Amino acid sequence: MITAVDSSVILDVLADSDNFTRSSEGALKTADSDGKLIICDCVLAEIYPSLNDEVLFREFLSDWKLEYIPSSKESALLAGKYFALYLSRGGSKKQTIPDFLIGAHAFSHAERLLARDRGYLRKYFTGLQVWDPSI
Repeated sequence: MITAVDSSVILDVLADSDNFTRSSEGALKTADSDGKLIICDCVLAEIYPSLNDEVLFREFLSDWKLEYIPSSKESALLAGKYFALYLSRGGSKKQTIPDFLIGAHAFSHAERLLARDRGYLRKYFTGLQVWDPSI
């Protein structure tokens, strides 16, 4: 099974957050034992500042077996489609386009997404299995 991983879960591990570290680490380990772990462009960009060192960054990705898969034109267009729908339904800029890019990447390139979901992933990416380790 291919699992896309959202930055929220990775940042839990990097920040050693009291609230979510154990559940996020456990979910990552389980997902790794189930198959391949992938991340997209947005996730790379969002997690890099937590390490801010290219060598440590590459080691972290390797240690957790996180494989970078570039976004496709199709996934970017899907993100735009759902973001437009979100805005047309009165959504605010509180949800940003990177959230939709990550969801669309997972929808297009994986079988599930490991993320702390605030509801929009399940609402807009129906058919995508969303696994929230904090629940």
